[in-house]
Amino acid sequence: MTTSPTTARRDRGSLLTLDWYRTLAADKQSRSAFWASSLGWAMDAFDYQALPLALAAITATFALTKGQAGLIATVVLVVSAIGGALAGWLADRIGRVRTLMLTIAMYSLFTLLSGFAPTYGWLLVLRALQGLGFGGEWAAGAILVAEVSSPEQRGRVLGWIQSFWAVGWALAAIAYTVVFSLVKDQQLAWRVLFWLGVLPGLLILYIRRNVADPEVYRETRRAEKAETSEAVERGAVGSRVPQIFQRDLLGRTAACCLLSLGAQGGYYALFTWLPTFLKEERGLKVLGVGSFLFVVILGAFLGYLAGGYVNDWLGRRPAFALFALLSAVTVVAYTQATKGGNKSLLLVLGSYLAELFPTRARGGGQGFTYNFGRGVGAAFPAAIGFLSASIGLTAAIAFGASAYALVLVALLFLPETRGKQFVAID
Repeated sequence: MTTSPTTARRDRGSLLTLDWYRTLAADKQSRSAFWASSLGWAMDAFDYQALPLALAAITATFALTKGQAGLIATVVLVVSAIGGALAGWLADRIGRVRTLMLTIAMYSLFTLLSGFAPTYGWLLVLRALQGLGFGGEWAAGAILVAEVSSPEQRGRVLGWIQSFWAVGWALAAIAYTVVFSLVKDQQLAWRVLFWLGVLPGLLILYIRRNVADPEVYRETRRAEKAETSEAVERGAVGSRVPQIFQRDLLGRTAACCLLSLGAQGGYYALFTWLPTFLKEERGLKVLGVGSFLFVVILGAFLGYLAGGYVNDWLGRRPAFALFALLSAVTVVAYTQATKGGNKSLLLVLGSYLAELFPTRARGGGQGFTYNFGRGVGAAFPAAIGFLSASIGLTAAIAFGASAYALVLVALLFLPETRGKQFVAID
């Protein structure tokens, strides 16, 4: 998508307006892509957050240790890393939209089935399969919207999409509060919460009718097919190594993996254990946990939006450094963590990774590096669970702050990409 000089000047001069939405008005497809990705991300949050909210009840149902409980979250995140990398590759091969629908179907179906898990082992398997879709949705949705957004407004557009994580999180908190208040048997209540996770599957109907792949992606695929046909006629043999691991992109891929690991390791270290912390360390009941979480969610929502504007205002690298430092302080403070700083860091990650890779490898690059960080960072929730047995849950959670140092190191090896235009052939 190109931007005229007049539009670019207007975009830069309107940092605090809703002009980002106006830039999506050129065609119905762009706005439909925005809403499909936003709602998909909200429902992704709903299905994921059901686990932390239900974790204490699941622990009691299967008589788990904290280490075993943390392992559920770790398994989900590890498999979601595989799902995200696979979805990124599929997004480059079968299209952004088809991949988005597939991932939504995956996380909806297996969240539902998780509610029927008869044993701890079965729950691990079903939540792992849910992780395939959970990890893939953002890989497909973020790329889809990044490619239809104005370069000057891209951070803000993705910031608004990221804010829908808070919407889904809020819906999960509401569902948790209602279900756990009405269903007195806690061993049944967490299952009912998971059963509600099938509802996001209805979003597929909207996407199928209203959303198409961006023109820059379609143009790239046409060019690649023409190039492949020409190579076959010459008798040339292409490289079998994925493009993100070839010499021209390998260094950038490695730096992006480090960046993603730091951002996501710290985030999941904190928020996987937040509901359990509030119950066990602060003695809050169901309504108390729900009320506290709504304060966190509101702060997160505002943080996502502010992060989008800061991302376009300061640039990708300064914004990343700022949010990494703020997030480290948030994790250490922990019980004061009501401003959503950690998730704002993941917002910047979404737009930055999309801009660091060329169109031919954007899905694979963002999908692999984002989810490499998620997969390796998945060790943090389990580590906190096991550490808490010896040093206590509060001290163990503070361990997550160490992840953010990796973000600052990675930024030394990556360029600034603010305002980057997307083209078919880079």
